[in-house]
Order: sequence, then structure tokens, then C-alpha cells
Amino acid sequence: MRSSNPVFSRRGFSRENGYAGFQGAQQQPVPGNPYANNPYAQPQTAGQPYGVPQAPQQTGRMTIDDVVTRTGMTVGLVVVMAAVAWITDLSLGLAIGAGLVAMVLGFVQAFKRKASPPLILAYAAFEGLFLGAISSFIDSQIANGAAMQAVLGTMAVFTAVLIMYKTRIIRVTQRFYRFVMAAAIGFVLLMGVNLLFAVFGGGDGLGFRSGGLGILFGIVGICLGALFLALDFKQVEDGVAYGAPREESWLAAFGLTMTLVWIYMEFLRLIAILQGGD
Repeated sequence: MRSSNPVFSRRGFSRENGYAGFQGAQQQPVPGNPYANNPYAQPQTAGQPYGVPQAPQQTGRMTIDDVVTRTGMTVGLVVVMAAVAWITDLSLGLAIGAGLVAMVLGFVQAFKRKASPPLILAYAAFEGLFLGAISSFIDSQIANGAAMQAVLGTMAVFTAVLIMYKTRIIRVTQRFYRFVMAAAIGFVLLMGVNLLFAVFGGGDGLGFRSGGLGILFGIVGICLGALFLALDFKQVEDGVAYGAPREESWLAAFGLTMTLVWIYMEFLRLIAILQGGD
């Protein structure tokens, strides 16, 4: 059973019999049969060993190339639309509207049981418009060069986490997953409370997004994004190892895109605070 939480749910990480690959020690596919004892196993049919799908179903498995291609499409669309918003000097009002649309589309996809490529690409397009306009405003009004610094910071975090994950410095286990979920839920709740105080009380709310606390929470936000990247990499690794359907590559791309957007926004906010903005 998948989690009903649209923000923190990850395919392969919330099943009734445990997490895919999280049963104590990390599971490995049975040699010669990647479908044995895995969440993507197909029902038994007459004349077939249990868990082995029919031949036509074996042709549509997810591969690393699928994930790279889909992620390139979604992240590339975010970058292109961000450039459009930057060049056209999209107003902040329209940017906030685009951001709200992107948030709704993201929630809709998170609640869906299957990937919807048009929905994911639409999310990427609106998210790009939002990021481009916000980045342009911060870059020109608050912190010159903030956008490029945030891009470089995001790339550095992605590369570092990928290297540490591949070399097993970071090991994604059930305990790791639970820690990340608890920390992320706490972080989001605190930011929500801060936003409510800012809306109804005025000013900076509880000060979680400005001054010294803002710097601290910006660093925490970036670290959480890095941990989510590790979960995304685990999702991809399990999907390929266990023979997930090819459509799961769109969900992997969606998760990676959301995480990269999270890290970029935290970097952008942190740089703005460090250079004198609120």
C-alpha cells in the first residue's frame, strides 16, 4: 500500500510488507530472476513459475537510460521555461500564479497511482516560470549573481550525493528513510507555522526565514534536499533491479525534479539572506 501523503510519498518506499530493499539488510535480486521476492512481481499464471511475468510484459522494464532521459526532459523543461520567464521579465504576480498551478499539478500527480507524462511536463513548465521570475527578481533586486550561485550549489549537492551513494558512504535503510521523513515533516510544519504568523501577524513571522534563524533553516533545508536525493537514487536503483515497469521512470524523474527544485530554492533563499535580503 502506498502512502497517501502527496509530498513525502515515494514509489517503492511504502508497502505493507516493508520498503522495497529496506528489509533490514538491503535486498538483492535473486540471480536469474529479478522478479523473485520483489514488489513488482507479476501474478502467477498457468504453466509459469510464481512471480514470473508473461513474455510481452518483460519488454517494458525501467532502465537507467529511461530515468536519465525522462529526468533530462523534465529538468530541461524547467530550465527552458525559467529562461523564458527571465527574458520576458515575467511579473511576480504571474510567477506566483504559475507556482500555485505547479504545486496543484504536483499534488495531483503525487496522488495518482500511475505516472502521467503530460501532467509531469506541465508541472515542470509552470515550475520553471515560477523559478525564472523569482530568480530574476532576487538576482536584480537583492543579491546579484544569486541565481548562478544557486545553480552551482544545486549541481554540487547533486554530484556529491550521487558519489556518496554510489560508493555506499550513504546507505539508504529503513531507519534512514524514517529519519528523513520525520525531519522533513517537522521542517515543513515549522515553515507552515512561520508562514501563518507572517500572514496574520505581519513581518517575518517567527523569523525562520530571515536573519540568523533563516540561515540555519536554509542550511537544514539544503541538507534535507540532499537526503531526499539519496531516497530518489534508491528508488531508481530498486526499480531497475526489480524490473519495474518503464512508466516508473517518469515517477523517478518527477521525484528527482521536485528534489532539485527544493534544493535550488533553499540555496536561492540562503544566498539572498547572506547578501542582505530577507
